[in-house]
Amino acid sequence: MNRIFSGMQPTRQLHLGNYLGALRNWVELQNSYECIFCVVDLHALTIDQDPEVLRNNIREVAAAYIAAGIDPDKNILFNQSVVPGHAELGWILSCHTPLGWLNRMTQFKEKAGKQKDMANLGLYAYPTLMAADILLYKATHVPVGEDQKQHLELARDIAGAFNRRYETEFFPLPEPQILGEATRVMSLRDGKKKMSKSDESEYSRINMTDDADTIAQKIRKAKTDPEPLPETVTELEARPEADNLVTIYGALASQSREQVLAQFAGSQFSDFKKSLVDLSVDKLAPITTRMKELLADKAEIDRLLKKGGERAAAIAEKNLNDVKDIIGLLRP
Repeated sequence: MNRIFSGMQPTRQLHLGNYLGALRNWVELQNSYECIFCVVDLHALTIDQDPEVLRNNIREVAAAYIAAGIDPDKNILFNQSVVPGHAELGWILSCHTPLGWLNRMTQFKEKAGKQKDMANLGLYAYPTLMAADILLYKATHVPVGEDQKQHLELARDIAGAFNRRYETEFFPLPEPQILGEATRVMSLRDGKKKMSKSDESEYSRINMTDDADTIAQKIRKAKTDPEPLPETVTELEARPEADNLVTIYGALASQSREQVLAQFAGSQFSDFKKSLVDLSVDKLAPITTRMKELLADKAEIDRLLKKGGERAAAIAEKNLNDVKDIIGLLRP
């Protein structure tokens, strides 16, 4: 069976964009693939972290995975840092990655901005660690958003370069999977900006821990324009805030934007938002409730992560030992 690897950082709260763009798709993928889902806590260290907050965020992301429908018995669910092979293979692969490849990574340029010389090495080398995350398990497919597609292409380049250097076919070249219409959910306050954990405004996103009243309030306050909903997608795309809300509705209802417009064309946003509130609460409230139940028993989350970590480590150790044999390192 083909193998999936994917993960999310435990930085602040997961939100609707994470659910529609990734988590919901993972739930479907677990029925067709061998799946490894990771809380990528080492990647979170590229920004300053409060230790206690980080520990709680790791548990919260794990709880979100499970509450959304990921089965920790059927799949491997763990936090990255408990498997040392991620960091070890990350170093090995960094020694096979030309600087020119990393210099082309647009995310580093965006996140470092004008303070590039003060950015930490981890932020710059992030893509090689991401490649190690994937290749450590010889994953064949990786569900990614558009913003991570370039990093996955780099992982394929690194895998290919390694295979050519040692005249082997050891690493598969992982294929990207970009699934679903709502792969890029935008801010509720600005339809041209991606929904983000780091946005200062809580009203820019719906968090997966938001209760029904909070979800309703955020949708009612979501930015729109004064015109009624249009009849065609072409008209919709010229109105980013309207397009975003229609996209969210369609994703939650498993409908295309065309289907949503066929139902609501000509409606005022005040009426459309009422329907969106009802749908959002219906789909998200059970996940929020389950997350709260899980987070009430931290020891159980820790137990599940430990169990998943042991399963992941067994695969990682074998593959890393094979890598060491290929490149000529001695091992115990």
